[in-house]
Amino acid sequence: TYIGSLLVSVNPYQELDIYTVTQMQLYRGVNFFELPPHLYAIADNAYRVMCSEYNNHFILISGESGAGKTEASKKILQYYAVTCPTTEQLQTVRDRLLLSNPVLEAFGNAKTLRNDNSSRFGKYMDIQFDFKGAPVGGHILSYLIEKSRVVHQNHGERNFHIFYQLLEGGDKDLLCWLGLERNPQKYTYLIQ
Repeated sequence: TYIGSLLVSVNPYQELDIYTVTQMQLYRGVNFFELPPHLYAIADNAYRVMCSEYNNHFILISGESGAGKTEASKKILQYYAVTCPTTEQLQTVRDRLLLSNPVLEAFGNAKTLRNDNSSRFGKYMDIQFDFKGAPVGGHILSYLIEKSRVVHQNHGERNFHIFYQLLEGGDKDLLCWLGLERNPQKYTYLIQ
């Protein structure tokens, strides 16, 4: 539902058929309150106001752990990737923005009691557009990792995914060079 220009959404903890290219086209260029509330309406409205006012705009995504903030940011990036003007060079920029999420998730996500793939960090992603409204670049302005997760996890939770991925997928020489053993049960911080 909308509260003014705010969108309030609930994570259904399952895939819904509401984030398709057809949905993107439906919300593209439509008056904000003309269609039912949707993440794409927020993204489209911010984009159109930015282009018409030649001014910076932002979308703030907030919520508790497991609310779907990371997924919402991915959906907004995908919306811009499909609906903004494009060239081959711009497609490369968009792909880099979209593909940065899995890398960040490996280094900054962990299993919690509420979410097996919970972001344990905050980020401010900045997307730059040219005067025609095409995305030309982007970067992450801050990356705030939950440092306490390295040394303490609640019962039933895990450390950052990257450590387990390194133990599982790192070749023998790399693990030896890093002084690591493949079995995660050998690490005091992981089994307390």
